[in-house]
Amino acid sequence: MSADEPADSRVNPVVRAVLRLFAAPRVRMLEDYPKVRRLQRFLAGTPRRYRFLDRAILADDGSREIPVRVFQPREREHGDVLLFFHGGGWVTGDIESYTPACAALADLTGRVVLAVDYRLAPEHPFPAGLDDCVRVAGVLLREPGLVGLDDASAITLIGDSAGGNLAAAVSLRLRARGCPMPGRQVLLYPATWFDHDPGTSPFESVRLYGTGLRLTALEVEDYMALYQPDPQARGNPLIAPLLAADLSGQPATLVVSAELDLLRDEGEAYAHALRASGNQVRVERITGALHGFLTLPRFVRPVTLACRVIDDFLGAASETSGR
Repeated sequence: MSADEPADSRVNPVVRAVLRLFAAPRVRMLEDYPKVRRLQRFLAGTPRRYRFLDRAILADDGSREIPVRVFQPREREHGDVLLFFHGGGWVTGDIESYTPACAALADLTGRVVLAVDYRLAPEHPFPAGLDDCVRVAGVLLREPGLVGLDDASAITLIGDSAGGNLAAAVSLRLRARGCPMPGRQVLLYPATWFDHDPGTSPFESVRLYGTGLRLTALEVEDYMALYQPDPQARGNPLIAPLLAADLSGQPATLVVSAELDLLRDEGEAYAHALRASGNQVRVERITGALHGFLTLPRFVRPVTLACRVIDDFLGAASETSGR
């Protein structure tokens, strides 16, 4: 359904009890993030089942490489490319644990997916991970021929959760620097705000879904503390894009939210703010979906529906741009 349509956002107590069965085990992310990283890799299984090609792009100073994994779809139906930033609260998730999700995204959209293995907090706090994403995006947008493209408009930035936050922040930084811009961006249940305390957050979804489901408000606050340890610095628009003073000149944007997600309202609010600044924006809410659904098996409804929405958005955007 469209997020612009009214909906009863409260979860029936019986439904909530069932959803809790699928919730992630409660952890204190400040201490347990290494365990979560290992568990994610284990659950992802061996990547040898998927067709991918590992590449790297040199960091700005040439001192290290930023890994990029290239996923070819079973049938390539479209010539454009998706540049993907994974979720995980800027702290967990990596190129291995997201291999199944990226392979599914490539197959279900018929597009090549390039996944960036950016540096993670707390070992590398803000802006390290963002810098990696900006570097990879900047290189490919300046030299689209590296991925077999004629122009930068055929590159779409896409990310889920913290990756959606990074995609939005990359677009903001690219515009501020006067760099070539991607043709589109797809933000899947993105984090766009700095405060997830149910007592002070301006968003009702934090109070409705901030406890007992797949992602909790406490976990988001832990992620934020690891990403940017200084609470006073979390108002940076590159951490909380909703605070950006100028949202003009952004790529055509699709925001996909999950109905039963504490980040739902802030993601949709960012979409509305982009639209109010003159950008082309589409908002879609996946009913009955929890946060993080992109990492579920490819055949489940939220994944297949979201990929259809993405495919439709990218196709419509291509027609509008004349490509």
